[in-house]
Amino acid sequence: MIAIIGTVVCSTLIFVIFRIFERYNIHTFQAIIINYLTAFLCGYLIHFKEVSKEVFVHLEWLPFVGFSALLFISLFLLMAISSQKNGIAATSVAVKMSMAVSMIGMILLYNEEVSYPKVIGIILALVGVYLIAAPGPSGTKKTSAYMLIVLFVGSGLLDLNLNYAQNHVLNHISSSLFTAFGFGAAFSIGIVVYLIQIIRAKAAPFHYKNAIAGILLGIPNYYSIYFLLESYNAISWNDSSILALVNVSVVILSVLTGLLAYKEVLNSKKIVGIVASILAILMLYISS
Repeated sequence: MIAIIGTVVCSTLIFVIFRIFERYNIHTFQAIIINYLTAFLCGYLIHFKEVSKEVFVHLEWLPFVGFSALLFISLFLLMAISSQKNGIAATSVAVKMSMAVSMIGMILLYNEEVSYPKVIGIILALVGVYLIAAPGPSGTKKTSAYMLIVLFVGSGLLDLNLNYAQNHVLNHISSSLFTAFGFGAAFSIGIVVYLIQIIRAKAAPFHYKNAIAGILLGIPNYYSIYFLLESYNAISWNDSSILALVNVSVVILSVLTGLLAYKEVLNSKKIVGIVASILAILMLYISS
């Protein structure tokens, strides 16, 4: 249960930090690059004793690390922008409702039972994300809604990738090292993109405050994934039940944080969407 509490707190803290970026004019991309270096060091320096020859002999985990890295950095950048434009509440719902996508994947990959509660839960999740992303009375930019939809699908693919790796690939490498290498690969991708920006004279000047912000973001970022993978091992429930409990907790905590700390305004359509999302997670939990 400690692992579940850890991933819920760290996941919510990420959304809060993204909002703080906006307040202090942090360059998001630069901070995200340093964030992944920090996350890599958190994993590697703490768990370097788990490195063995077998890790580099059996490289079946490598493609999953590469795919994770691409999703890590692209979704994280989009999540930061969405948290600032759409708010913590809407962004957290889009990200955590992605369990409907991963649930569909688990049904296909693991031949999990398809029950009425599970089908209802998936439908409610889709309705919830639609209502959250739909324009309100004052109008919401199409790009903002597009961000939420991409986060919904992309985060589901990431969860499914991590879950499949945990169950079928991590035979010679620990989940902690796997996560660290994924963050290290994401850092490498970020550096390459930043160097290209410098060559094309489109890179913003680097500022030390962006590095500090990246360090503060990298610690909860690493442990949000690490604790999730650990919860799959430490708790006897099936994986979909764990994912459901984590996601409903993050949604509730993030919505409360957005309302209380940042005075985010939710129209009636978005409120119905959030309620539908929470009900969706509960239905998926019941069905698992």
